[in-house]
Amino acid sequence: MNDPYKVLGISPDATDDQVKAAYREMARKYHPDQYGDNPLSDLAQEKMQEINEAYDTIVRMRKEGGGSTNHANRGGRYADIRRMVSEGRIEDADTLLNGIPAVTRDAEWHFLKGSVLYKRGWLEDAFQHFSTACRMDPTNAEYRAAYNQMSRGRQTGTYTTTPVGGGCTACDVCNTLICADCCCECMGGDLIHCC
Repeated sequence: MNDPYKVLGISPDATDDQVKAAYREMARKYHPDQYGDNPLSDLAQEKMQEINEAYDTIVRMRKEGGGSTNHANRGGRYADIRRMVSEGRIEDADTLLNGIPAVTRDAEWHFLKGSVLYKRGWLEDAFQHFSTACRMDPTNAEYRAAYNQMSRGRQTGTYTTTPVGGGCTACDVCNTLICADCCCECMGGDLIHCC
């Protein structure tokens, strides 16, 4: 599914009332009953289903994150993003992170952005965000651990584990492809023609 906030045409910073208002407005606009026998009726029905799914997703994410999310309470949104990162839903997490206005990006935002970039294999960018998180909140042990791990990796030239959750690196992908090619060649095939 697309970013539920984009489907409803609102920012992740929208209050619960703004989410409901956006949902109602979209529902009025695309409700299939308005289209009757019109050839666009099928498209309206698909759009209405997307709108319903987006609204349900936002409500569920906010409920699981510990209540409503608004300008005064960003904890729920970060809980959702943390869960997405740990589940490997990197694109969803990055979309939510990018939706947070730059002026409100705090140490946790930088830590989570660094975690997303790390999982994508963009190690130097990840390191910069971990560094910023530590500068903004130098007493946070979680941020410091991620920063220290990246520092050691930079000094030795190795980045061995991800700071949040699991995941795979570019080396894992290459090794898997090489093993798959070897297996194919044993069976008379050839997965990678240049090897």
